[in-house]
Amino acid sequence: MFKKILIANRGEIAVRIIRACRELGIQTVAVYSEADRDALHMQLADEAICIGPAKATDSYLNMQSILSAADVTNSQAIHPGFGFLSENSTFAMMCKEMNVVFIGPDSETIEQMGNKSNARDLMIQAGVPVIPGSEGFITDTDKAKELADELGYPVMLKAAAGGGGKGIRKVYKSAELNAAFNSAKSEAKAAFGDDRMYMEKIIEHARHIEVQILADHHGNVIHLGERDCSLQRNNQKVIEESPSVAISEQQRKYLGETAVRAAKFVGYKNAGTIEFLLDQTGHFYFMEMNTRIQVEHPVTEMATEIDIVKEQLTIASGHKLTIKQKNVKITGHTIECRINAENPAFNFAPSPGKITYLMMPSGGNGLRIESAMFAGYVIPPYYDAMVAKIITKGADRTEAIAKMKRALGELVIKGIISNQFFQEDLLTDERFVSGSYDTSFLQDTFLKDWKPRIE
Repeated sequence: MFKKILIANRGEIAVRIIRACRELGIQTVAVYSEADRDALHMQLADEAICIGPAKATDSYLNMQSILSAADVTNSQAIHPGFGFLSENSTFAMMCKEMNVVFIGPDSETIEQMGNKSNARDLMIQAGVPVIPGSEGFITDTDKAKELADELGYPVMLKAAAGGGGKGIRKVYKSAELNAAFNSAKSEAKAAFGDDRMYMEKIIEHARHIEVQILADHHGNVIHLGERDCSLQRNNQKVIEESPSVAISEQQRKYLGETAVRAAKFVGYKNAGTIEFLLDQTGHFYFMEMNTRIQVEHPVTEMATEIDIVKEQLTIASGHKLTIKQKNVKITGHTIECRINAENPAFNFAPSPGKITYLMMPSGGNGLRIESAMFAGYVIPPYYDAMVAKIITKGADRTEAIAKMKRALGELVIKGIISNQFFQEDLLTDERFVSGSYDTSFLQDTFLKDWKPRIE
């Protein structure tokens, strides 16, 4: 096992990794920007190094600064968390060249699967069903229009190197295509430094279901069941749950086996997630693979009682998986709500600022909080708006929802505006309670009727 690792991230995921390392007896090095001088992750780590100004491109995306920090602290490995450099194949290769272990898959796999068009081609070779779409990249609007006419509207334009909802546009008719294509390309270039695009047919009224996998360096691959991530706003997940109420045991078995087959085909190593769309006829289609730990990994951890971060560290240090597929059990029902510093009453505008008072929910079994907030902390305006995740587990879905309502009712954050009340209202919506929702529900149905609470 490693003696010391550097965490190339911030916020709640950095705190999450530090805590796992502490329990394994691993020393940690935190990196932080000038805007994060008082952040919790740099206070909890054994060592902390400032890597640059507030802007992410000058700090958390500055590969040279991060690798220099790893070098001067004699860190044996780097955990990238999610976002930032977590799916950057160049960074993974640079780590290898410096003889520092990148806690994740190798650079070749990141390049293959991180590029959405390449991943699609590989899945076709692996016999995994994919969404009808382009073969290779679309370079101009003429080719985009030709393919859209062939597939039939609506279609989805996606950045090949995309993630986090960036570089994605839905197009419902030909007149919208040119503007959507150029806008998506520009956004992709700014976000990823790569403006290559591809196109897929939109599977309307689909469920977004993803499968968590773990793979070691000895050819062993297992899955940890599925998460239903269909509640989304602007392609960003809002609530996740496990297991999905939309699939049968037979479908669950098929989905898990398909995810393992896909991971084995590409020689995957470490933790990863394979995402599928489920159409109204019960057919699954590969959507993409995330070659990193997911924001919503605690859902699976609560459902299976398997610590995914610890497994990442164990795998990266060269050990075999000790968990067998037959021993993976999903018990009860788990739900996660993302708490963001944003104002739902004003189109979810970011709401950075100083937290003047904070009370987190507590008490009882089946409650977990992931956060880097504390009273007096100033949430900077430079990064993602997510400030906490609340996860509850019940004997069944009804109990998990009841626990989440109770937890949200206890949460008090003063000094900023959050989406807390929005989450509470969503949890009480009869369509959510019944489980009869899809990826279009939140954006196209719920938000059209929802009235923000002013409290």
